[in-house]
Amino acid sequence: MTEISSAEQMNAEPVWRKRFLNGLNRANGWFEALGFAWVAPLIKWGMGESRKEQAKILRQVLLVPMIGIAAFVLIWAALAPQVQTSLGTIPGPVQVVEQAGNLWQDHVREREKAAAFYERLDARNAKLIEQGQSDRVKHREYTGQPTYIDQIFTSLFTVGLGFFIATLIAVPLGIASGLSKTFNGAINPLIQIFKPVSPLAWLPIVTMVISATYANPMDWLPKSMITSAVTVTLCSLWPSLINTALGVASVDKDLMNVGRVLQLPTYKTITKLVLPSALPLIFTGLRLSLGVGWMVLIAAEMLAQNPGLGKFVWDEFQNGSSQSLARIMVAVITIGIVGFMLDRLMFALQRAFTFSANR
Repeated sequence: MTEISSAEQMNAEPVWRKRFLNGLNRANGWFEALGFAWVAPLIKWGMGESRKEQAKILRQVLLVPMIGIAAFVLIWAALAPQVQTSLGTIPGPVQVVEQAGNLWQDHVREREKAAAFYERLDARNAKLIEQGQSDRVKHREYTGQPTYIDQIFTSLFTVGLGFFIATLIAVPLGIASGLSKTFNGAINPLIQIFKPVSPLAWLPIVTMVISATYANPMDWLPKSMITSAVTVTLCSLWPSLINTALGVASVDKDLMNVGRVLQLPTYKTITKLVLPSALPLIFTGLRLSLGVGWMVLIAAEMLAQNPGLGKFVWDEFQNGSSQSLARIMVAVITIGIVGFMLDRLMFALQRAFTFSANR
């Protein structure tokens, strides 16, 4: 085997480096969309690539936000002990972090209990099969209390269901409203009337309707979850509807005239001409709807007693223990972080399906 000369090694490194940096530049847009704009500059700085320029970018996208967060935490830590409540002082960052760790440990212990339960159940069933009593074999679900992590996923599933239903309703109505002035004139008063209605006003009506129509609930889809999801739907569909109608109405008239000249059927006009042009505004509406839905969900879960984050906050408030305030603050921070992640996810999808978001 021929040995590679030192000159060839020196030439090979720049080629690898150039390809890596090109790939990093292409990925940088996705890092920005997902809220990790500091990743690419940090890697480039570590590689010695334009360190002064990368340091300037890092200062803006990483250092400044970290200073803001640190200042908030310091102010919180300083002022929290000064506020007395019926449950004691407002918990500071240390107590909140401790309770977050406790909630995680509770989740781990509950999963261990569930694993032990299924091991005992499998052993019992295996023994019955060995004894020829297969008819007595039973498969049961573990019925322990949902943990904090379980409640986060329950809330995510609920808001996803409500958002999905809202999208199915809002986007077609928005397209029809944008294409037809007559339809827009008919639906616009209803939008203006129902758009400001609070979820607290919708919830009693939704609860009664769901109780009357969903008489035999499935185990994986209880009434409380349907009630919360429908409430999310009723409050979150308006931004998607309005932005979809605006996006469709803003499609270039010359483009629409081309479709008429070519005598395209309505279906092809919508899919080939209208949707590609209106997608940026449609996704803006979807992002707004998802944000509204996530905010509405917490109030809906509190009142509907759906086992999600809203119910967790309500139960801790009713519990009134010395740890309740810290646990509620853990939930508040979790709600904020999850909301941020959902928004970034929708923005990443917007980048994937539209051109206007790509820079």
